[in-house]
Amino acid sequence: MSIIDSAGRATIEEQDDTALWFTHAMKNGGAEVAVLLRADAVNYAVLNQDARGLRFGARAVKGPDMVRDVKAVLAKGIPLYAVVEDLAERGIASSQLIPGIEQIPRSGIARLVEGHDRILTW
Repeated sequence: MSIIDSAGRATIEEQDDTALWFTHAMKNGGAEVAVLLRADAVNYAVLNQDARGLRFGARAVKGPDMVRDVKAVLAKGIPLYAVVEDLAERGIASSQLIPGIEQIPRSGIARLVEGHDRILTW
């Protein structure tokens, strides 16, 4: 299981999130994997986000497409969870989430990770 709690790490240099990419690659290799979004990373679950137009000074950069990346993870059959309280703290309503993301309470994290042999925290 990959637990991702910081958003935007390496997304300018790589145009994707390293943890999501790595989890997807592990699934392609036959591993049983899942993703838990918590803290600031729950922002990845928002359906209508768009980083086009991102600029650093006069230089335009191709921003990440997190909606595409999250949908690809879900399409691969990788379970993806988001912590309810972290969504609420950031004002993200259930109606704003990419379909297929399962919401779990913070109190359910221990039970969720119990069934996984390896935990990667990012």
